[in-house]
Amino acid sequence: MGKPTGFLDYKRLDNECTAPLERIKNFNEFHDVLSLDDRKKQGARCMNCGVPFCQSGIMLGGMATGCPLHNLIPEWNDEIFRNNWRQAAARLLKTNNFPEFTGRVCPALCEAACTCGMNDDSVTVKDNELAIIENAYNEGFIKANPPKVRTGKKVAVIGSGPSGLAVADQLNRRGHNVTVYEKDDRAGGLLMYGIPNMKLDKKVVERKLNIMKEEGIEFITGVDVGKDKKPAELVKDYDAVVLCCGAGNPRDLKVEGRNTDGVYFAVDFLKLNTKSLLDSGFKDKKYIDPKGKNVVVVGGGDTGNDCVGTAIRHGCKSVIQLEMMPMPPKERTESNPWPQFPRVLKTDYGQQEAIAVFGNDPRVYQTTVKEIIADKNGKLKAVKTVMLDTGRNEIEGSEKIIDADIMIIAAGFLGCQTYIPKAFGVEINARSNIKTEDGRFATNVSKVFAAGDMHRGQSLVVWAIAEGRECAKEIDEYLMGYTNMI
Repeated sequence: MGKPTGFLDYKRLDNECTAPLERIKNFNEFHDVLSLDDRKKQGARCMNCGVPFCQSGIMLGGMATGCPLHNLIPEWNDEIFRNNWRQAAARLLKTNNFPEFTGRVCPALCEAACTCGMNDDSVTVKDNELAIIENAYNEGFIKANPPKVRTGKKVAVIGSGPSGLAVADQLNRRGHNVTVYEKDDRAGGLLMYGIPNMKLDKKVVERKLNIMKEEGIEFITGVDVGKDKKPAELVKDYDAVVLCCGAGNPRDLKVEGRNTDGVYFAVDFLKLNTKSLLDSGFKDKKYIDPKGKNVVVVGGGDTGNDCVGTAIRHGCKSVIQLEMMPMPPKERTESNPWPQFPRVLKTDYGQQEAIAVFGNDPRVYQTTVKEIIADKNGKLKAVKTVMLDTGRNEIEGSEKIIDADIMIIAAGFLGCQTYIPKAFGVEINARSNIKTEDGRFATNVSKVFAAGDMHRGQSLVVWAIAEGRECAKEIDEYLMGYTNMI
């Protein structure tokens, strides 16, 4: 610990954000970085605890707390303070393949478990992580480093989201020949098309993908395995096949009028938006345009927030976000003590922007859609909502009619798309995820493995990376008879 009194001497200082009314003018990232001197002070706030819960990655109170990757957080915080940026990057990359992604989109389970957070503000772990990796790129520390020896083993990875990329990166470093298949026109999966550009600039994704290509990983896009390519061919041609296709089966609403024109899933709304942005800067008009329209988002999570921010950037007339659960408390309750993940009210960037534009928080709690109302041409014109009690029962007489031109369903996912496991003949469990033994990644089909949301269920990018790394170790042992992976 470089400065034992750092947590007392310095207050938490977050990266500054561009003001909401300014940042909604485009789809650019909107966080400014601190000076290196200020960042050193933030690194100095780390207490180098005897038991660093920040890197624990354990389950408490039914929720994960601490980093699932077990990042060596106190170590690289100390290196920041000592101005050893190259060493900080080395320690960070030892456990995390993609800190440029997690440093932008992770909800910072590490900070929730930070010991400083017991009595004061936690350490800016997430911002520190991002500062380390971006400094490493700026200083030229990050370069392609192909393996010097190849094993001759061939691995096919199906899906190029965070878990697939982690599997590919780890196995390629080991010297195996890795080919990644992606059904979309660009690699990156969730990172490319599931997260808006203002949250994760796609240039950042492409930067890392280009390095992985230089290191020998082959990416084949526009191929939907199970439809365009037979699984039997892959199982025959490769020594191992890894299914990392995500939890792409969106939860639907079973309400009257569901098939009305103007109702979309969030995954489609966000994907079409980002693809149009990348392809033509929206000139092709191949996206769902909320401009001048009343938008209702069903779902109060991160995806719903992304839909709110996207709709506002396009100039929607209004936006409402419906949440079935009660409003969370503003501070921790006695039943949610540290170091559990804090179940408290979070006003994210999309909600902040809605407040700035429309003067009120877009979220309406304990409310769901009861009926979708169409006009005479079959197009959406309104939704009927109803309030719920704490047991999710409808409250009689609480129905309201809300004007709506677009409704976006952001209610989570119900496991993976089933055509892929069916095509490979692998078993799925009761949650529609690929079935394996607990703590393992091998499926019931020889040579076929699974990782990420397809294996775990809908989760976070950091968990997908952790799954990919663990799966790679199991595959390496399967191929070589042993593994020296960390």
